[in-house]
Amino acid sequence: MGVIARYREHLPIGPATPEVDLSEGSTPLVPSSNIGRALGLKHLYFKYEGLNPTGSFKDRGMVVAVAKALEGGSRV
Repeated sequence: MGVIARYREHLPIGPATPEVDLSEGSTPLVPSSNIGRALGLKHLYFKYEGLNPTGSFKDRGMVVAVAKALEGGSRV
């Protein structure tokens, strides 16, 4: 499930906005025992955005930008 399907009600999109899904999002949380311990935290996790389609956190925002462009009639 992509970002648009999961967060549609919280995004600046309407019912006419197409649901673009690049399998972005749903990246895992990775425990960080060394940094957490150094900071005095029992549990610390990092989001591993490297598993997004292009390996970047930017995939989440760009899928919304592409959907809005398509909604506006863009073909490229």
